[in-house]
Amino acid sequence: MRFDPPMNPTVTSTDASGFPQLARSPLAFARSAPAFTRALAAAQQQPGGELVVPANLSATLAGTASPVATTAPWSVSVQSGQTLTGIVRDQMAARGVSISNTEAMRLAQNVARSNNINNANLIHPGQRLSLDSLSPLVTQAQAAYNASSAAGANNTPANTPANTASNTALAGTAQIQLLLRADRNNHPVLEKTIDRAVDKGFIPAQDKQAVMNKIVQLSEQHRFAPDDFARLTLMESDGMNPKASNSRCHGIIQFCDGPDRGAASAGFGANPKAILGHSVLKQLDMVDKYFEDTGLKNFGPVGLDDLYLTVLTPAARNETRPNVALNIPGQQAAYLHVNRDTRAPITRNSILAGLHQNANERLGTDVAQRNAVQTARMSAYAAQAAVTEVH
Repeated sequence: MRFDPPMNPTVTSTDASGFPQLARSPLAFARSAPAFTRALAAAQQQPGGELVVPANLSATLAGTASPVATTAPWSVSVQSGQTLTGIVRDQMAARGVSISNTEAMRLAQNVARSNNINNANLIHPGQRLSLDSLSPLVTQAQAAYNASSAAGANNTPANTPANTASNTALAGTAQIQLLLRADRNNHPVLEKTIDRAVDKGFIPAQDKQAVMNKIVQLSEQHRFAPDDFARLTLMESDGMNPKASNSRCHGIIQFCDGPDRGAASAGFGANPKAILGHSVLKQLDMVDKYFEDTGLKNFGPVGLDDLYLTVLTPAARNETRPNVALNIPGQQAAYLHVNRDTRAPITRNSILAGLHQNANERLGTDVAQRNAVQTARMSAYAAQAAVTEVH
């Protein structure tokens, strides 16, 4: 009988806040798709802007995999407030392919050319767009994912030329991945929160998978757990209610008015309430911008406490001890205070306890287990607190 080596996390360095960082595989936040990356690069080199994958490369990548794209026409009607880049990103996400903003802009230019649109920034409500030029990329994503899965099943050693090439491709700028339905099983809190949001009418049923894919994409980009984002929204907006508002803060993470606040970061400083007119998918784009502006990924891997403080009061992230009162003005929801007593302070530990308890009560089940990374980070907070008390 052979025993695999234990998977105990080891501390290799410290992050910007001085806390231990855990060693991570290069695949911790993204699945490599080197085959798809090669296909995309080849397709973009074709004259005239057509996305044509060479037949020999397509056959090599596809193998025996069944393509997910079909020959049926793929088109959409432009809705008010949409951009071509956003349409491309959302439509690809709906088909299980998550792409970066850079890739979305690049593909939007190709879609514009295939629709004889001179300016990709000028589209109009009611305009019908053909997205058939994107279909080969969805097919290649499926083929690349299947090829990657087959390589993993064969237990290819980490130091083989194949794996070295894969890691090199992963380090490139194209970060494109296929998110299959099986991925939903890895994020039970997020899945239950989205299902609940659909039942409540917060998310249209046809947007369900796209919302899931978008949140997973954001989690990889900003280095937080998808389930923790669900817990955040369950506290802030009853679980992704795009029309949630308390007169000063609005939307799924409560973008607040005022200078240097969430609404201003999202581009709605002059009219914060206009956020309420946008869908969950559109508001997730605003979340992306806000997380980028607040430097969330610099705290990664981001624990639930840092994720929530980024939304509530980013400056409070500087206090890292778990049981010390945070400088958060005003009375907040009782869940966030120590012992749910609004006269008591708010600490990192009270935030963690409150968000988990709130999620359990709203979802009606115990889905509050912490992942290993967050448990280790909480241990780091505790150690830091002990050192502070001694000195």
